[in-house]
Amino acid sequence: MTVDALTDVAGVRVGHATRTGGGWLTGTTVVLAPEGGAVAAVDVRGGGPGTKETDALDPRNLVRKVDAIVLTGGSAYGLDAASGVMAWLEERGRGVRVGADPAHVVPVVPAACVFDLGRGGDFRARPDAATGRAAVEAAAASEAGVRVPQGCVGAGAGATVGPLKGGVGTASTVLGSGITVAALVVANAAGAVTHPETGVLYGELFQGRVAYPEPHVHEAALRRLTEAAGRNTPPPLNTTLAVVATDADLSKAQAQKMAGTAHDGIARAVRPVHLLHDGDTVFALATGTRSLGPADPGSPGSPVTDPDVTDQHVTDQHVTDNPLALNEILAAAADTVTRAIVHAVRAAEPVDGPGGAWPSYGELYGHA
Repeated sequence: MTVDALTDVAGVRVGHATRTGGGWLTGTTVVLAPEGGAVAAVDVRGGGPGTKETDALDPRNLVRKVDAIVLTGGSAYGLDAASGVMAWLEERGRGVRVGADPAHVVPVVPAACVFDLGRGGDFRARPDAATGRAAVEAAAASEAGVRVPQGCVGAGAGATVGPLKGGVGTASTVLGSGITVAALVVANAAGAVTHPETGVLYGELFQGRVAYPEPHVHEAALRRLTEAAGRNTPPPLNTTLAVVATDADLSKAQAQKMAGTAHDGIARAVRPVHLLHDGDTVFALATGTRSLGPADPGSPGSPVTDPDVTDQHVTDQHVTDNPLALNEILAAAADTVTRAIVHAVRAAEPVDGPGGAWPSYGELYGHA
């Protein structure tokens, strides 16, 4: 049974650490890979990213697998949360082996941050190594395949989308092949997630499942948003983060392609997107437990069967995965990110505190 979450990819776990009250409105979310790690890649499209260890994920570079990915509030300060995750992994001997002793490892923990500084009232209240450790411990303690808390939790605690409250959302898809593709997002966009004339979520317009609000409901929502916006300092930096995961056996280059295509899912749900003051970043994980399947005869990568071909390099070629089979995964990654953003916005709860006021979509338009 699936739970429509990132944890539908077998072995992947998610943990949140959330800090609210007393000037705090922030947190950290950790995606923990199965033992042995997962093939990882990244694609950064925003003009103002805050990231750590993303260069290691370039397909040209050495590191192939990672054990965890960190999504965190606190802007660049919050990247300290990754240190707590590194320490936790080192204690368990998980990471890149750099010596004969199994304890000699260097955990590679890619991380990305969202801007939420001051949204709880205290500019200096932001995640640190202890927050990261709490999040990875929560992930490790969770059962396999469980539902993932959504809304104002973890890295989504202080998230906003335009004038609305944002948060964490997740979704999954099981393809006809049996391959699972799933996503987890932190929706904290500078752009809007609602159509200005109707109030409908862009992501739901794309999905074709739309219930238009009554005009008087939309008019009341616009008035409320204008009032709330007057209390808030315009956010100088915003970011949508995502982790897309699959149980397919992908190379780093294929995983990077999945991360890049998944950005289309953000563009369908947020407008405008990938601006200079966004830090939009998508990570990809592939656990490799399911093959893409054999190549079709005669397709690129299939064995050569022409008896006149005698080149030893060609005739000894093994059947390889069908590159066209990746297309279905790429399309599903984008679609699942769109659904995850919708889930994030619908799960968010309103905030009205010393750092500002952000109504939730459900409060204004209903939770249906």
